[in-house]
Amino acid sequence: MQDAYSAEHIQVLEGLEPVRKRPGMYIGSTGPDGLHQLVYEVVDNSVDEAMAGFATSISVTIAKDNVVTVVDDGRGIPVDDHPTEKVSALQVVMTTLHAGGKFGNRSYAVSSGLHGVGVSVVNALSEWCKVEVHKDGKVYHQAYERGVPDDKVAVTGKATSSGTTTSFKPDKKIFETVDFSFDVLSRRLRELAFLNRGIKITLTDKRGEKKKAHVFEFAGGIREFIAQLNETKQSIHGEPVYLSEDDRDGVAVEVALQYNDGYNEQVFCYANNVNNRDGGTHLSGFRGALTRTLNDFLKRMKLDKKLEESLTGDDVREGLTAVVSVKISDPQFEGQTKSKLGNTEVRGAVESVVNEGLTHHFQEQPAVIKAILEKTILAAKAREAARRARDLTRRKSFLESSGLPGKLADCAETDPAKCELYIVEGDSAGGSAKQGRDRQFQAILPLWGKMLNVEKTRIDRVLSNDKLLPIITTLGAGAGNEFDLERLRYHKIIIMADADVDGSHIRTLLLTFLYRYMNALFENGHIYIAMPPLYKIASGKSVEYAYDDPELERVLKRMKKGNGSNPNVQRYKGLGEMNPEQLWETTMDPDSRNIIRVAMEDGVEAETMFTTLMGEAVAPRRKFIEDNALTVTNLDV
Repeated sequence: MQDAYSAEHIQVLEGLEPVRKRPGMYIGSTGPDGLHQLVYEVVDNSVDEAMAGFATSISVTIAKDNVVTVVDDGRGIPVDDHPTEKVSALQVVMTTLHAGGKFGNRSYAVSSGLHGVGVSVVNALSEWCKVEVHKDGKVYHQAYERGVPDDKVAVTGKATSSGTTTSFKPDKKIFETVDFSFDVLSRRLRELAFLNRGIKITLTDKRGEKKKAHVFEFAGGIREFIAQLNETKQSIHGEPVYLSEDDRDGVAVEVALQYNDGYNEQVFCYANNVNNRDGGTHLSGFRGALTRTLNDFLKRMKLDKKLEESLTGDDVREGLTAVVSVKISDPQFEGQTKSKLGNTEVRGAVESVVNEGLTHHFQEQPAVIKAILEKTILAAKAREAARRARDLTRRKSFLESSGLPGKLADCAETDPAKCELYIVEGDSAGGSAKQGRDRQFQAILPLWGKMLNVEKTRIDRVLSNDKLLPIITTLGAGAGNEFDLERLRYHKIIIMADADVDGSHIRTLLLTFLYRYMNALFENGHIYIAMPPLYKIASGKSVEYAYDDPELERVLKRMKKGNGSNPNVQRYKGLGEMNPEQLWETTMDPDSRNIIRVAMEDGVEAETMFTTLMGEAVAPRRKFIEDNALTVTNLDV
């Protein structure tokens, strides 16, 4: 007989209970991303005050025990009694889901938090939270424990200014870690300061022996953002082009762009300060206007005779760095992550602002448009060469060729979700990997020779390079704009290189190639780094492996304590020193191996890092080495 199922089995969660019951539904995860989302939710409220013209300064402080305090000089959260809830509006905002001043246009014409989860969720997921409102000459205060008010809102003193101060301590019962990252918060706050010129945002970390602090204030707004993005590159036309209009059919549009002498495009799109990683209607409008305007000037300047056909979107985006920021009263995002903007009216607004603005700018600055068109004409010619290289790639499939060295050893499994591809440095390591692998689901692709640095190379050379062609054809999903994740033959791609400087260089070259031409692999979690051990420790018949020096010390102490003898320590200089059984046991066996998934948490930071390490400019790379020299733990000299 089945158990009875009646009304008494239906659970009703009151107030903020749903948040504590299912926190992932509200902040995405209980890991580091969700933890930092708490800060963003509070800061978003302050930024909304600034966008509405009522705040100019925001400070974020991380104190001991990871207590965060956010202070702004805005109007202060309302404290008078709510007309229907019959308690202070401050208590309503802090303890009620979907309560706030952002759901109509009376308080905020534009809001970054409209589709966010709100400060009430921060309150619910904190051990304690305290809010202090300076308003109307008085200081109002209320404290909470795990979302529940300790008492009513009370007046605690006199105020000489206005604003809101929110302090909270994340709940250890909810989060996997409560340790805030200064760097993660710094990147987001810097971004907000770029997108909202005139706002001063301060981040202070008081947890260590030495206080750390950053102040972000950019009078140039997104023009300074472009300058930072391109600081490791060479501009081909001087200062960034800046276009803006406060109200084009209800949309505020800001665009800054600059071309450099590189071959890659980087365009960052924002709607109400939210980074839309998958673009949307504002990106479509920008791209359409840019392509049309450049083709128009190509004809005006009679340069179209140099090409057999018009410039394409790919041609005009080579070497382009741009930021597109829109602010609208009712943004429609696709999904809770806000990764794509869907408002149809935004496309037309951005398109017209960019078309008119660029036309005027290029008429006033003929040298700028000439430099850009020369760049795009070369890109168009390279595109045609790349098309021929793709055709060659399709005809001369690496998987069908027996004449190429480093032949792929494929696996028997045909379901990509169950397949792993090890990209292995060196023939000897490749041979051991082929013998030691599980042939059912593990494929091996050995690399040989010097890898091409794609950061300094056009796509036509990339697609015809004999070191990269095997990777492209083995993965089976194409490359560049033709990359199709649905055709990917292996859902785990594991880079396995020696644990030395040469191995690190190989990994960086490979990651650069995959980032530039198969970026979706990172976004969908398909890229991994194998972690081979550094040491083999043997004592009698007992054999253990250590992956770093601290682990080596622990193993040595344990072995000496166990049998009193001095164990034999072998340091591996390369993967080729391991026999197939050892390589399987330490690096390839899913039950015992260490592999690290490579995730792209910050597109701006990733772009800057790849350009710094692998680009043409020497000075930024030298500075990076100097700044990080003392933190190196594995250096061969």
